[in-house]
Amino acid sequence: MIAEADRTVLAMIARMTTPTPHHAKVQARRLPAGKSPETTEIDARTIPELRETAKICRRCPLWHDATQTVFGEGPDKAKVIFVGEQPGDQEDLAGKPFVGPAGKVFDAILDDAGVDRLKVYVTNAVKHFKFEPRGKRRIHSKPNAGEVQACRWWLDKELDLIKPNLAVALGATAAQSLLGKVVPIMKMRGAVVERDDGLRVFVTIHPSFILRIREPADKQAERERFLQDMKAVKKLMAA
Repeated sequence: MIAEADRTVLAMIARMTTPTPHHAKVQARRLPAGKSPETTEIDARTIPELRETAKICRRCPLWHDATQTVFGEGPDKAKVIFVGEQPGDQEDLAGKPFVGPAGKVFDAILDDAGVDRLKVYVTNAVKHFKFEPRGKRRIHSKPNAGEVQACRWWLDKELDLIKPNLAVALGATAAQSLLGKVVPIMKMRGAVVERDDGLRVFVTIHPSFILRIREPADKQAERERFLQDMKAVKKLMAA
């Protein structure tokens, strides 16, 4: 029989050699040792450096349930930056902005308007996917004002580095982030608002709005309106 002292020693050895649970390993990878995202000094001087730094962003709680940070994409010195609300389910998994259903609508209409997606910078006001689980599905949930404000820090850094001539606010959250206040999108749609720093902001809908319209005729009419908005953006890019 094993003495009580021997049992204690064996139990200690078992605890020391038991593999770390998988979820704990994932958490360790997501936050490099020795770095505090809230206090780490950000000295990124290029968009790739900023994108890399944003991987450990913990400025609001949304990082906890998201798969990864979804940062902006496009030329470092693009003349125009398109700003959406937040990544969706497919963007969260792919790590790229505007690759889901709304992104496909966006790409198609940009192409119809003669705007080259490869020459513009595309990002979101919020860099992590906010959702509500429903069974196996993850349903989009609108970010609140605090989350938008916390993530505005990253958007401001993108604007500082890219220095675009024009920003396009795709929807209410993007407009709020770019202009610092709640904007009535339908009333302001098509308007160009100049910020104190001189940046022009063109206000329009988010392409996901088109997808939510059920009546085919209404959907086509809204698509045409968005196309006209993008044609106006193309003219502003050339100005």
